[in-house]
Amino acid sequence: MPRKPDPSLEQRILDAASRLWARGGEKSLTMRAVAKASSTTTPTVYERYRHRDDILAALRLRTRRELFAALSQTRTLREAVHGYIEFALAHSHAYEVLFDGVGKAPSLHERWPSFNLLRERLAERMERHPSKCTRLMLAIWSLMHGTVMLIIRGHFEGPLRVQTIHACLDAFEGVVNAAREKSLPHSGPKWPANLILGEGERSSLGNQNGSGKKKARAKKPRR
Repeated sequence: MPRKPDPSLEQRILDAASRLWARGGEKSLTMRAVAKASSTTTPTVYERYRHRDDILAALRLRTRRELFAALSQTRTLREAVHGYIEFALAHSHAYEVLFDGVGKAPSLHERWPSFNLLRERLAERMERHPSKCTRLMLAIWSLMHGTVMLIIRGHFEGPLRVQTIHACLDAFEGVVNAAREKSLPHSGPKWPANLILGEGERSSLGNQNGSGKKKARAKKPRR
């Protein structure tokens, strides 16, 4: 009699992968280790995923989908920022995997639905087009991510955890209000037109030819 498929197997594999990655990074995430941690066999894992990168891609996709679903339930930008922090803390292992190497391919060229949702909410509040809010969204994202990782890695609990979350929310409000009043400083160079985030294959770090340097034009020989 053929064995019935296990509907929870994929969930167990991805959960195990996120725990292993959070504990030891790339070195700890082997197909054999994932099989053991998810109470299955190595061939069974290979039946579903060709290699470790496939598992990581599936895990990123699942985490992005779940985070987006959580943020979609919020009504305001502040609620969305708070919801982002709470989701990340409740799913800390998967969150750490999601943002490991987020600025590099393949993660860079995957869609970032939650980033886009937050940027759209921000654009509504700022009364601007979302494309004009990417730098400001990056500042808010840095606040959120820094808060989350400080709590996770610092093992913040109790009043310290609560105060840290609300300090982030207050700082976020301050940044947005300053930007609306046009009193937020803008140091450094102008935002490059080819620095694009959250838009899948169009996303780019703003480098020329991927190296950050303009390609020198070949000089024509003089006649």
